[in-house]
Amino acid sequence: MAEILNKEAENTVENTVTTANNTVVEAIGLTKEFRDFWNRPKAKAVNDIDFTVQEGEIVGLLGPNGSGKSTTVKMLLGLLYPTAGQLSVFGKSPRDVDTKRLIGYLPEESYLYKYLTAYETLDFFGSLFGLSAEERKKRTTQLLEMVGLEHAKNRPVGEFSKGMIRRIGLAQAMINDPSFLILDEPTSGLDPLGCREVKDLILMLKKRGKTVVVTSHLLSDIEDVCDRVVILYGGKIRAQGTLNELLTIQSTNTITTPNLPAPAMEKLLSVLRSNLKEEEFKIEHPRMSLEEFFLDVVNKAQSESIETYGARAGGQIADYLSTGQKDTSSVSGKELLDTLAGKGKEEEKAVEVKEEESTPRIDSALLHALEDDSMKSRQEVNTQEPAAPKRDLSEANKRLSSLLSNLAEEKDQEKDEE
Repeated sequence: MAEILNKEAENTVENTVTTANNTVVEAIGLTKEFRDFWNRPKAKAVNDIDFTVQEGEIVGLLGPNGSGKSTTVKMLLGLLYPTAGQLSVFGKSPRDVDTKRLIGYLPEESYLYKYLTAYETLDFFGSLFGLSAEERKKRTTQLLEMVGLEHAKNRPVGEFSKGMIRRIGLAQAMINDPSFLILDEPTSGLDPLGCREVKDLILMLKKRGKTVVVTSHLLSDIEDVCDRVVILYGGKIRAQGTLNELLTIQSTNTITTPNLPAPAMEKLLSVLRSNLKEEEFKIEHPRMSLEEFFLDVVNKAQSESIETYGARAGGQIADYLSTGQKDTSSVSGKELLDTLAGKGKEEEKAVEVKEEESTPRIDSALLHALEDDSMKSRQEVNTQEPAAPKRDLSEANKRLSSLLSNLAEEKDQEKDEE
């Protein structure tokens, strides 16, 4: 009996550890209060909320403007300190450097260097994470193909439309192969084709074990991709749960059948009338959504190879995007900071050495010998030059001393007269 209890206790501990490891975000009593210059409470943007995000889950963060969504996202990113409560990301503080390496973020407005090309932009963000030149090249190429901007990789991003900027912003959010993605209005400014591609991309990321938090005012987009939603209003959670739990209407039923012949339809209507009595019901043909119809038209145009100069259909998901949470024990926060400071670039130096091997080199000993000979020849020339004749300044010194003595005598006479 004791052995059974011990085994049950061990299983309970193992399940607890597994559950803890599967929790990406945990917020308990999370509160953020903004204060004015005199430290008086001004606004409580987030007011004592509790929620979790599990690994491999897509969670939608919803709410009208001013409901606390952006404040919550900034606390998840470690940009704001909570006033009260607890918040952890991968079991650590959001401000931990190793935690930030696991996060990819697409802000609502993409602030990019407009004079850099699309390729240079992704290469720049890859260098911030300490990626080697070879790895940056591989990831940049795959990401540009994935978001449909491979044909525009050499164009400055300042020339891009808003939709194309959103695409390059989404690519930069995944340059570090994050395990946790925070996407703020990911479909803002995109055409319906781009919206569909982004939603498909989010679903593919989920299949690879990525965890995604999405904020959007387009509720249809949230409904298409999210497993759960958290609805905020006034800084508080007003509703949360799976879409099936929140959206299913239990009081009515929907029956979808193929197109029935007239006799069968009459029989069906008679059965419904006899059972429903005076309750109203309606029968109508289902229809596709406007998005589905639009995509059908665009797909037909693409099949006809009609040329376009804007963003094109994206490719498959980048191969380098790994599955699940990555191990960060191999690279510490200090090593990452050293990399950003310019240290530890042996791989890039090795590439430079290979390039230098092909160029001819000058023997350093021979170079020093030539320099010594040059110095000796200069010294010999200097010794052979005649010295400049010395000038006799004794007469000038005598005149200067007499002038000074006369001035001293005049000052003494002035003092005596006073």
